Amino acid sequence: MTVDSPQPAVQRLPGPSTNLASPDGSSVPPAPRSGGAKVRILETASRLFYEEGIRGVGVDRLISEASVTKATFYKHYGSKDNLILAYIRAQDERVRQGFAGLVADADSPTDAVRAWVAAVSDEVGRAEFRGCPFLNAAAEYHDPREPVRQVVATHRDWYTDELASLLQRAGHPLPGDGADELMLARDGAMAGAYAGDAIAATAALGRVVERVITR
Repeated sequence: MTVDSPQPAVQRLPGPSTNLASPDGSSVPPAPRSGGAKVRILETASRLFYEEGIRGVGVDRLISEASVTKATFYKHYGSKDNLILAYIRAQDERVRQGFAGLVADADSPTDAVRAWVAAVSDEVGRAEFRGCPFLNAAAEYHDPREPVRQVVATHRDWYTDELASLLQRAGHPLPGDGADELMLARDGAMAGAYAGDAIAATAALGRVVERVITR
């Protein structure tokens, strides 16, 4: 995977939460917190990769903004490629934790799906929202064999399976198909909210979800 050569600006596409995600299972990286050099490098990368794109941020910029030496950077991550994978995997883990919390707090599977819609709607309305970090990353790596794309694919498979599980528990006749519809609606809402009208996009998401869960 080659990441340091000059590249065009990242294409912003939709989309977990998961997150680097907030506790509700959303996608925006959390605010930096104090920590050691390894944590600081990852948090700096999370912010810059999400705001500006992965390919557009070089190692020297990461080192400078994380306030570490080059030796420290390479000691902890070895290469930018490794840091990119750490960023994507951290996003995946946080989305999973956020989604699990959302489901645990819901009174029923249907309530969990509606809470998920509310979380997505809240997420796309935030000033710092820049689309789904997983789909943004996929837009920068066109080859599905790339390690980044493999992490993204695994994340999306997990996400769809979780939604299908909720629909199955809610008695949906075709939970797999319904989960695919929910994921597509979510992706579209995130793209539409970032590129256009967040209110219209999330309202459309809500309508699609209600049709799916009341089928």
